[in-house]
Amino acid sequence: MIQVKNLQKQFGKHEVLKGIDFSIQPGEIYGFLGQNGAGKTTTMNILTGLTSYREGEIIIDGLPLQSNIEKLQKIIGYLPEDPQFYPYMKGIEYLEYIGKISGYPREDIDQRNRELLQLVDLTEAASRKIGGYSRGMRQRLGLAVSVYNRPKILFLDEPSSALDPQGRRELLDIILGLKDEKTTIFLSTHILSDVEKICDRIAILHEGTIHLEERLEVLQERYLQPVYEIQWEGNCSALKEPLLQQSWVDKININNNHMTLYVHDRKKAQGKLLEVLSEFSLPMISLSLKRSSLEDIFVKVVNGK
Repeated sequence: MIQVKNLQKQFGKHEVLKGIDFSIQPGEIYGFLGQNGAGKTTTMNILTGLTSYREGEIIIDGLPLQSNIEKLQKIIGYLPEDPQFYPYMKGIEYLEYIGKISGYPREDIDQRNRELLQLVDLTEAASRKIGGYSRGMRQRLGLAVSVYNRPKILFLDEPSSALDPQGRRELLDIILGLKDEKTTIFLSTHILSDVEKICDRIAILHEGTIHLEERLEVLQERYLQPVYEIQWEGNCSALKEPLLQQSWVDKININNNHMTLYVHDRKKAQGKLLEVLSEFSLPMISLSLKRSSLEDIFVKVVNGK
C-alpha cells in the first residue's frame, strides 16, 4: 500500500530525514514513533502531498506520489495534530460544507453526516458553534472530516493527545473499526500505551533515521526480560534460599506471597523453573514472564542499548 525508499528532507542546513525506508501493508495499523522533532510530522506531510522532499521514492497504492498527487489525495484522509475550523460555523454546518465540496448529493450528505456524528459522538453537539468546542471535540470533528470520503489510507497525527482516558479508549475503538473496514492507517503518537493496544507494526524514527521497524509481537518477544513474577498462596520467604542455589538464578525479591525472580539464562530457566517450583509444598497461584513495555523498548532503541 505504501513504500518509501531513501526519503530525504532538509530545512535549510538542517537534515530532518536522512534517507529513511519503510513499507506499510494494506489494512495495517502502522505506528510511527519518535521524540519531538524527530521528523514524524514532516514525514506525514510528505506522504499526504503537503510538503515536498529532496530525494527518495514514494509509492502509494501502486502509484508514484510525485506524479499522482491529486489522484492519490482522493484516497487519503488526514487528521493533523491540531485541526483548524471556522469557529463561527456549527459542527453540522461544517460537515455539510465538506460534503458539498466533495461532490456528494444532498440526500447522501445528510445520511453521511448522521453516520459520522454518531461515529465520533458529536450528535448532541452538532448544532453548537465550533468555537465553543473543547479541543477534544474539535479533534473528534477533525476525525469525522478525515474519513468523510471513506479513504483507503488514513494518516493520524497525535489523534488522542487532546483526549481524556475515556476519550482515548473511544477513539481507539473507532480506529480499530476503521481497520475492520480495510482502511490502512498511519498513526503518529507519543502515547505508547495506545500504540500497544492497536498497532500491527511500528517504526522508531530517531535523528533522521529509522532505527527499528518490526511487528509488535515480534518486538515483545525479542525484548522479553529475564524476570519471572510468581504469586503463591502464602508467604514464600522460605523458598528464597533453595531457589538461589540454582545456577541460573541471579536474585530474588519477595513481598509476602509475591516473588520476583531474576535469571541470567532465560532458556535454561524455561526448562527447569517449573520442575523446581513443583518440588515446593506451597501452592503456586500464577507464573508469568515479564514483558518489556513499548516504552521500555523505545528507550532502549533510542539510547542504543
